[in-house]
Amino acid sequence: MKPKYIKYSIGVALLMVVTIIACEKQLNKTNPSYPTLETYFRNTDELLKGTNSIYSIVHSGSLIGREWFFIHDLRSDDVSSGGGQLEVPRAQILNGATTPDNKVMSDVWNGLYTTIHRANTVIKYAPGVTGDLALRDRNLGEAKFFRAWALFELVSMWGPVPMYLEPVTSPSQFQPRATEASIYEQIIKDFTDAAAALPPSYPDADRGRVTKGAANAMLGRVQMQKGDYGAAKNALLAVKNSGLYSINIPYSDNFLEETEFNQESIWEAVFFENKPNTFNWGGETGPNGDDPSQAQGTVRNQEYSPIAWRNLIPSNRFLNEFENTATGAAKTDPRFAMTVYQTGDKYNNGASVLTDDDQNGNSSVLNGVTKKISWRKFMIIYKHGKGGDRAGGGNNQRIIRYADVLLMLAECENELGNKDVAVDYLNQVRDRTGVNMPHYPTTQYPTGDKTAVTRAIMHERTVELGDEEVRNRDILRWRKKGYFTTDPLSYFKAGRDELLPIPQQEIDNNPQLASGGINKQNGGY
Repeated sequence: MKPKYIKYSIGVALLMVVTIIACEKQLNKTNPSYPTLETYFRNTDELLKGTNSIYSIVHSGSLIGREWFFIHDLRSDDVSSGGGQLEVPRAQILNGATTPDNKVMSDVWNGLYTTIHRANTVIKYAPGVTGDLALRDRNLGEAKFFRAWALFELVSMWGPVPMYLEPVTSPSQFQPRATEASIYEQIIKDFTDAAAALPPSYPDADRGRVTKGAANAMLGRVQMQKGDYGAAKNALLAVKNSGLYSINIPYSDNFLEETEFNQESIWEAVFFENKPNTFNWGGETGPNGDDPSQAQGTVRNQEYSPIAWRNLIPSNRFLNEFENTATGAAKTDPRFAMTVYQTGDKYNNGASVLTDDDQNGNSSVLNGVTKKISWRKFMIIYKHGKGGDRAGGGNNQRIIRYADVLLMLAECENELGNKDVAVDYLNQVRDRTGVNMPHYPTTQYPTGDKTAVTRAIMHERTVELGDEEVRNRDILRWRKKGYFTTDPLSYFKAGRDELLPIPQQEIDNNPQLASGGINKQNGGY
């Protein structure tokens, strides 16, 4: 059973700036019956509503419910266009032609800053509330977690960005672009504080809230991206040594609705199936934003589904990365069939067979053979027929799972000169129930030195974590270290395509953007 706390956009209105600034003196008033930031957060019940509103924006269509997975996938080489049905703003990002007015990018930017504003509100007012102090401290940890998460999303995709650490209540609070170093310092502090404040787990009614393990896993991810592999290892070992997580579950259980919150799941965004298969395209609550009782669903199952829009499909590079006996491997990797659908595969509980005609748009080339291939991960057609894959799905988005922690530890150990330990972590992932791939070293992937182990790590992260929104940052990290002989993105130009452009709306509206000595816009745009 899924937790219900996240079902609504609770308290969203309470976090809006309610002071009206007007030229006319008689309009410069606040409704005395309307709660304000200064009068509302008096007890932990009210603080909890503020915390829940952070989850609401994070799970909304501007972030994890839709545009978040798009912006990461479109900046990776895991995906290709499904065909002419891919909308122009998405095609721009996929093809490296992103403009500062790109709507997908701007929606994510705005969603992340809304997350930061709501987190800042909880952080500011938490110390003064009365009631359950343990709940207060937990809410404070949750808010710091999400402020750090949003800042990490921003700095890793846009570089230097404005950093707000207080709720914005007036136009005079515009901030300049902060340095990447200062942003990372704040992110690390917030995740460290969150790890100290958050519980290791929750009762069923609160599953889906962020935990100590999620904070440490994110801290490890951040430290790796920053290049501090020793600190990353320490954070990731805290997750491993907690004893709370295991990889000994079937691989496909990570992507099915019936097996949410399994032993491998460290952090997942909670979604509910919308009735009757609707999705709130324009906001946080209800179809067209008009029903505050409407549960939050995800549109991923419609965007990528083989029998729906099929906007993105697996790239040929990704498909041909899997070990296969046809190309000389000792065993065909079982994860391939659990990651993608091919023509001839069954769905709808085995009652339907996928055809070429079902799959709108482009074909793929696998081992020299042209065929229709589509994403299987997170798709709900495994239990639904045509029409059952529409928007508003209830399959949770797994954001961090234990396999990723083990693979990050492998990378840390290899970078720290411990290649044998790194290989052991890789083999733990390959030993998963139902996968049981031959241990490294293999004929195709020797592990005699650091360079060879790096290649094995890059391979294993691809086939284990494909289309789970991690490849974008892997590319950024490995590009800096010079690990690619040919850049994974065909359009890549150094000095431009490492980062997205600062949204035009931010340039137009923030008069302080360049006041800290960093240009308003990233290079090349």
